[in-house]
Amino acid sequence: MVAWGASPTDVGNRPNIRVYQTVEHPCGYWPERLARDLVLDPTDAMLPALYGPALAMGFRRSGGHVYRPNCARCQACTPVRIRVDAFRPNRAQARCLRRNADLELRVVPARRSDERFDLYRRYVGTRHAGGGMDDPSPADFDAFLACDWSPTAFLEARLDGRLLSVAVTDVLPDALSAVYTFYDPDEAARGLGSFAILSQIEQARRDGREFLYLGFWLGGHPKMEYKRAFRPLERLVGREWLPFGDGDDAAPVDASGPHQSMPPPIS
Repeated sequence: MVAWGASPTDVGNRPNIRVYQTVEHPCGYWPERLARDLVLDPTDAMLPALYGPALAMGFRRSGGHVYRPNCARCQACTPVRIRVDAFRPNRAQARCLRRNADLELRVVPARRSDERFDLYRRYVGTRHAGGGMDDPSPADFDAFLACDWSPTAFLEARLDGRLLSVAVTDVLPDALSAVYTFYDPDEAARGLGSFAILSQIEQARRDGREFLYLGFWLGGHPKMEYKRAFRPLERLVGREWLPFGDGDDAAPVDASGPHQSMPPPIS
């Protein structure tokens, strides 16, 4: 059994925080499209306390920035989460668990080591070749996966001591957030990405947490299809989390309005 350690303290009373909008930039999912984001003030001392409520409003952490898409003519990015007490693995997921039953799981502090950085470099060099992430420096690793204030842990999977995967996981009072997973590309047949999510679900359930946040699902994007397999899945529509149904297989990508209206101050 693995353990995350002490839970973060409750956020208590929450003041407002500034929300900025970025200029348009090439979309990281569809480079031919333009994207823009809402970003919580990264210099605000209250950002760590507001991170949990921000997740529930559809925001996501990358490094020290907490953001969500707010694109002018695209609504493809849909925040999704799993309600862990209702989750039951399907047949493919059950096979994935059996296939990886020989792995040892460990929760460790979110720190770079030579071993972890080498695995990360091999993973992005294979999975993101030519995409701008494929030649990372140690500073890139540090800046992308965690920051000084983030409640982050690494969930490692090892085989006879050899590191096979790292699931970067943020630990909140009522939820875990799956930030990023990287794994040995030579072990792709194990389904280590799915195994990481299944392990995060089980750990969240053991710890009494309600949700596992999976970031954004994008209708029609092949790299996002795996998220639909984790049911029951919830999606954020406006300000309400709704069940992800079988008919929710596509999201409009050329809507006339913004991705979502500017959110109210987080308070």
